[in-house]
Amino acid sequence: MLIDKNNRKSIRSIFGKTLAQLGKTNPDIVVLDADLSCSTQTQIFAKEFPNRFFNCGIAEQDMIATAAGLASVGKVPFAASFAMFATGRTYDQIRNTVCYPEFNVKIIGTHGGITVGEDGASHQALEDISLMRGIPNMSVLVPADCRECEQIIKFAAENYGPMYIRIPRTNVCDIFDESYEFDFCKAVVLREGVDVSVITNGETLAEVLLACAELEKQGYSVQVIHVPVVKPLDGATIIENIKKTKFAITVENHSIIGGLGSTVCELLAEYYPVPVHRIGINDTFGQSGKWDYLLDYYGLSAEKLTISIKRYLDKYKLVK
Repeated sequence: MLIDKNNRKSIRSIFGKTLAQLGKTNPDIVVLDADLSCSTQTQIFAKEFPNRFFNCGIAEQDMIATAAGLASVGKVPFAASFAMFATGRTYDQIRNTVCYPEFNVKIIGTHGGITVGEDGASHQALEDISLMRGIPNMSVLVPADCRECEQIIKFAAENYGPMYIRIPRTNVCDIFDESYEFDFCKAVVLREGVDVSVITNGETLAEVLLACAELEKQGYSVQVIHVPVVKPLDGATIIENIKKTKFAITVENHSIIGGLGSTVCELLAEYYPVPVHRIGINDTFGQSGKWDYLLDYYGLSAEKLTISIKRYLDKYKLVK
């Protein structure tokens, strides 16, 4: 699988365009934003359907409560803001007003993870997946490229239930070709290997694939499992494939506490105990900087992942 790091596309733009496309065929779709429509790209929908777009201002709690009200009368609301504010400021409303009555609200958290960049720690959501996956009735999805994002937004529009969809600020590489079909119930094995299973999603998937291609040149055989749906987790696929390697590494643009790494550890501890190493943000806040610098600083670039995975593999082989 070839990844061109120099050819990146705006995943936020694809989100906005997909919403506008869906709005043409489904008059029940409405969109809400918290005064960030230029950044989230819901402005594309707003231009097409101004009477179905609601700028709630810098009042994210009101936005979620309004979305719940719209869902209660049969609308399909998509509520968007930065991931930090869409999940952190609104936790009570999401828990008690959306998920408890199980309203059909789709929450889109853009600008997820450390790659928010220069906006710094106050805007870098590193706990959002942890917050959302802990709430009953909530599904959590993390697309890795534009094609998958488009399919996930379409899935959300067509299927009932609260959903949290996390997309990054950064432009992303193409990973999937036109044959790819998103499956809500399945994790995807993108690369076969026998030495270790690396489990990831979102924008770190491209970095992992690049790292594993380099590791292959060095004689390592690395399996890559992409998990676009963190909740409900496809535990069967993960366990089935880890039985081949008996060693797992998780990689995520999120705190190692409560996110994908924790989800995998919980699964394996209960059903198939094997060694697991988590690579992510190590219980710390982020900082201001260029997105690519921060990705490298926190060990999530392809170059740093190559070093880390190799180190863990060599250590595992010594104690195996």
